[in-house]
Amino acid sequence: MTASRRSLLQAALAAGLAPGLLSCARAGSDERFALGVASGAPRPDRLVLWTRLMGGDLPEAVPVRWQLARDERFTDLAAQGEETALRRDAHSVHAEPAGLVPGRPYFYRFEALGQRSAVGRTRTAPAPDAPAGLRYVIASCQRYDMGHYAAWRDVAEWSPDLVLFLGDYVYEYASAPNRVRRHEGGFVTSLDDYRRRYATYKRDPLLQAAHAAAPWLLVWDDHEVDNDYAALQGQALQPDFAERRAAAYQAWWEHQPVPRAWRPRGPDLRIVSRWTWGRLATVHCLDDRQYRDPQACPKPGRGGSNNVALRDCPELLDPQRSLLGHEQERWLADGWDLQRPWNLVAQQTLMSRFAWRDPARDPAYWTDGWDGYPAARRRLLDGIAERRLPGAVVLGGDVHTHYVAELRPDFDRPGPAVASEFCGTSISSPSMAQARLDEALPFNPHIRLGRSDHRGTVRFTLDERRLQAELRAVEDVERADSPVNTLARFIVEAGRPGPQPA
Repeated sequence: MTASRRSLLQAALAAGLAPGLLSCARAGSDERFALGVASGAPRPDRLVLWTRLMGGDLPEAVPVRWQLARDERFTDLAAQGEETALRRDAHSVHAEPAGLVPGRPYFYRFEALGQRSAVGRTRTAPAPDAPAGLRYVIASCQRYDMGHYAAWRDVAEWSPDLVLFLGDYVYEYASAPNRVRRHEGGFVTSLDDYRRRYATYKRDPLLQAAHAAAPWLLVWDDHEVDNDYAALQGQALQPDFAERRAAAYQAWWEHQPVPRAWRPRGPDLRIVSRWTWGRLATVHCLDDRQYRDPQACPKPGRGGSNNVALRDCPELLDPQRSLLGHEQERWLADGWDLQRPWNLVAQQTLMSRFAWRDPARDPAYWTDGWDGYPAARRRLLDGIAERRLPGAVVLGGDVHTHYVAELRPDFDRPGPAVASEFCGTSISSPSMAQARLDEALPFNPHIRLGRSDHRGTVRFTLDERRLQAELRAVEDVERADSPVNTLARFIVEAGRPGPQPA
């Protein structure tokens, strides 16, 4: 990050604005680019640029010009073009410049209706055979009414090469009384509801700054649709759930920097994808919601999760049950990269077993995560062991707690780890009391760290020899200007699974 870029970002953040808005911000409801800009899906020769036009007087179709430049002043253009923002897509724009140079930074902006957007910074992935390093962040769970986004300010200031967002970008709930700030609208069920909820989140200047600082890869979890949903089953067993999922997926696509080709078809949208970063790493992006079997042993008259004793729920051990669906399991098993030193698995939740009581006596588990699908987890980790997969690192979110863990196919048998796990805490969503977590950690010796008392992200610096992780912690989630510090550091050596304190 250049000194001039850092100064601009700090000034923009101090003013409550995303980078580039200082020179073009307008007051009032007619600010066309009020939701900022974003980029994502970086390939060596192309990527996706995103924005959405706002305003109550927008016509059916609006031409939107975009520019991609090699310099921040836009004196050296690499590509430019025009897209049509349509009412049917909430006037969102997914521009896809191609023919780009691998592994280099670019700057981008949009123009429409006499206004110009913020400037975003992005980059292409390195060429498949190029040496590369990677600085990336994992983040998840940013419930708007539960706190401010100091964690996103920290990400924007660090200016990573890539952000991996691992689910719960928005929440469907109405705001409870006395929250830090309020969602617009009540409980979300319709397409218009989801669109308004995304607009509320995306108006946040610190989230805009993080989007404008780097390209993103995104997967979803449950709250983008409905808490604890599984395939076409909602938590309340709603008879019209397919219609609701279709609305939610449409709004997700409209508001994220993903390819046009990902447009949903009714209640179906494939986000399962694979991305290479030079000859350093392959990122496998998974979907643990759309294809899963419903959770075992739910509460009476409900779908979704439960906390159950294994003795009361033998269904948990059914070998046919799958969190990813059998087709996605095969896709992952067939696509492990044996040529690059690192395989990064971007998925939604904690993969490590987490027993609430002594697993040798009377184990109890939460059924919404991988503990609810132990045979599927065993198949995945057995496959890693059998292939002797180098540098397998599982990345997760969902549980609002920083976890660092060793992964092995059988957690009851001591032995070497086959993979490492970093499960990040939330951006703002609350977690359990640390005292409750501390009571359970002795039953889970494979977990090297568990901290539920902080919000934040995890930073990673990756090269061919090692992965370095910094667990970032927000001091006060109720302050947008809160300091953010490093809670702990870990390393993973290439070819030696298992995180070690740094």
